[in-house]
Formats: sequence, structure tokens, C-alpha cells
Amino acid sequence: MSKVKVSFAKFLAKVGGPFSKLGSGSGKSFAGIIFSKVAGIDAISELAGELKIGSIILTGTNGKTTTTTLLIKLLSNDIQIRSSYESNTINAIATAFINQKGDLGVFEYGIRNIKYGIPDTVQRIVNLIGVVYTTISPEHAQVAGVKNPFSEYYRAKELLSKGMQKGVIVTNCDDPRTAYLGYKKRDDVKINYYGLEVDDITDFFEADEIECPQCGSLLNYEKRFLNHRGVYSCSCGFNRPKPNVKLTDVEFGNDKWILTIEGDLFNYPNNHNISFTSILTVPSFGFHNIYNTLASITAYATFTPKIENIETTIEKVFNNLDMSFIPPGRFEVVSHNNKLIGLGQGDNGDAAKINALFMNQFIDGPLEFIYTTPDVDEEEIFEDHFEVIKGLNPSHVIVVPGRQSIEKAEEYYNIVKKEYPDAEFYPLSYDEMDKRINKLYELATNSSYDYVIMTGCGEEQAMWESIKQKLIKR
Repeated sequence: MSKVKVSFAKFLAKVGGPFSKLGSGSGKSFAGIIFSKVAGIDAISELAGELKIGSIILTGTNGKTTTTTLLIKLLSNDIQIRSSYESNTINAIATAFINQKGDLGVFEYGIRNIKYGIPDTVQRIVNLIGVVYTTISPEHAQVAGVKNPFSEYYRAKELLSKGMQKGVIVTNCDDPRTAYLGYKKRDDVKINYYGLEVDDITDFFEADEIECPQCGSLLNYEKRFLNHRGVYSCSCGFNRPKPNVKLTDVEFGNDKWILTIEGDLFNYPNNHNISFTSILTVPSFGFHNIYNTLASITAYATFTPKIENIETTIEKVFNNLDMSFIPPGRFEVVSHNNKLIGLGQGDNGDAAKINALFMNQFIDGPLEFIYTTPDVDEEEIFEDHFEVIKGLNPSHVIVVPGRQSIEKAEEYYNIVKKEYPDAEFYPLSYDEMDKRINKLYELATNSSYDYVIMTGCGEEQAMWESIKQKLIKR
């Protein structure tokens, strides 16, 4: 690659990038788009080579943005980093290379298939020294209205780390699918696993049967934490690895939780193992955020060059954490006029189940479930959602279209009505989002129940955050 061509492309990207703010969309990617058009996508490897330590990518089905946000908070205490999140493209990564400074890159990468996500290309040209996996489940296998086989979705995730010959994979050992990705690479790179070592967290939903990722037989579970996450084994010899970073104790309170986290893992910049113990006081932020906490702490302890700061930095960040770290639109429980209203995005079965588990700790009486439905060709999501509804056993159900099709939402409602005969349906239009937001707010605040959960599909940030802010302000 001509250095002159790369330098010219970088110059044009720096000049043209700021103009993206004058238009809509692509703001986090525009400089990278310019660079790739002029120099070619392979030239991004020249940009990646400027980082003295290297780059890491965070991926998974759920928890990517929150984990990335927490990891950025942690690493920024020790080192200047280049980062991007909530913009899951190679051009967003290139933009961060061009417009930011730092010796370590931290990038969220939400990948659903090989065609659009080009994971093997990304791994090669970004020259990754780390991939962080949160969890992998089938809920996001649909792309552009087309349902892709879960095996292809899973393979796309795997290709982000498959070609690595140096660095560390950080992965969830409680999830057999992510654990297996680490297991297969154990001879090529270091693997740092994270997971739970407590008895206080258990899944109360009916358990799905989960296939062993190695042989295809059904896994045996000693215990379940969340959905397919737990302590598992298989007759073929594959079983849950021991976590390098683990939650060893937890005290649950109404407004705060106390977490004890112990670590013994490999640190990449210093090339040796380190250990630590941290006791954290955090908001009562939901069981799923315990996993996000573990993932971010494991990645931080793996890639920080300042290992002497690990315990101090972890405690500084998490002991001063408030709910603002959660991305807009994500699930929260809000107190409003003596009601407890849990609301937020739950656009797949795993996310909705996590929301329900979070809400369940507050419920002390009859519950109303306001359910926002998926769309056409999303019957599998509805089936998962319906299991969540039945698992919480609400006294009353309200059904509202969460996406475009009112007709499909009514079909889902008719199924719900067979189980809950007094369920109600409100055919609110997606095109009139302000009316939908106001009506959902009204349904929650005028409910005759003291406990209300509102979750399902919808505008991931705008709709949920608008309702949440209305509840908080009044």
C-alpha cells in the first residue's frame, strides 16, 4: 500500500469527517467511509498499526454497549484509548483510528452475519489482540427481514477471533456457546473466562434444552443462572470452564447491591498472570448487568498496562456508578406515584427474560404486563416473549403493537387472550409515535396495579427513553 495514498486518504477523511455533522446518519463512520473509498478497506491495517498495544473488539447478542461503556470508563483511568460504540461497522472503527489518539483501541461490534459484518476481514485488518464475548443466543439472527440460520450467526461471531494468533479472548464461561469459542482457541491464544460462583442467582423460568456446541447432544445443567447460562457438562467431555474472574458473593438490597469479585488471570501488556479482589457497591441494576460488570472488569484487567491500579480503578469506577451508564431505552424500574413501573427494550426472548428477572425482585403484589409485540415473521420472538409473560404470571395483560404491523400485533394478542381472557388490545400506529408514547405512558400511570412491567419491541431508544423521562419528571 502506497504511504502517499494512505496519507492522502487520511487527510481527506480528517477534512471531510466534520461535515457529516451537517447531515443525518453515518456521523460516527463518515471519516472511515472516506478513507476506505480512497485508500481501500485493507489500508485500515495501516491505521491500526499506529496503536502501540493494539485493538480489542466486544461482541455478543446482548450486553455489548453496556460492557463497552464500562470498559471505556475503566481503561480511561490508565491509558488514552481510541473507541467507538453503538456504531457497529468497520468504518466506525476506522473513524476512531483517524480522529482519536491513544495506544489501545476499544470497539463495540454487533455482527449478525458474515456478508454484512465481514468478521474475518475485520479481524485481519484491525489486527486484533483481543475479542470480548458477552453471550450468544438466537434472538438476533434476523437481518434485513431475513431469518438466518443460527449456525451462520454463531459462525460470524466466531470468525472475529478464529484467525487470532496472539492476544487474549475474554469470554463468558457460563454460556456454553461463548465458552466453546474460547475452548477451541486455547492452543493459539490466552483465554480469560468470567462467570458466577454464587448460589443467590437462579433462573425461575422453564428451562430450554441446550445442545452441546461440541457434539450436539443435550447439555446437562447442574444449575441455571440466566436462560442457557449456568453450570453445565456433556458426556463428550466438554463442560463449563473454571472462571478466571468470578462473582463469589452478592448482597441484594432495594437500592444497592454489594458484589465481591475475585480474579486470577493473564495480563496481556505485562505478559504474566495477576490476581485481585474487589468489593463493589453498585446500584440495584439487574442480574444482566452483573455479567456486564464481570465482562468489563475481566477485559480491563486483561488489557490495562497499569496492573498496580486494577483494584483501585475497579472500585473507583463501580463505587461511583449511577444508572446513567445504562444506554438510553434500556430496562429500568421507576417509582411513580407509589407505583413501581419497570420499562425498557426487550426485543428478543433473552432480553425480555432478563427484564422480567430484574422486575421480579421488586414485585410484592398483583402485576400488570404491558406487552409491546414484535412484527411480521418474528413469531419465534413472540413465542419467547409469551413464555416470559406466563413466567411472571401477571394479573392483567395489555397488548400494544411494538413495531409496524397492527394486524400482526392483533394476531399475537389473540394468542395471549386465550391464556388471559381479560387481556386488552390497543392498535396504536407506529407512524404516530408521539401518540403511542403518550398512550403507553397513560396506560402505565393510570394502571390500577401497584406493579407494572412494560417491555417487548419498539424504538430501541426513542420510545422507551421518552416514556421513562415522562415518568421521572412527573
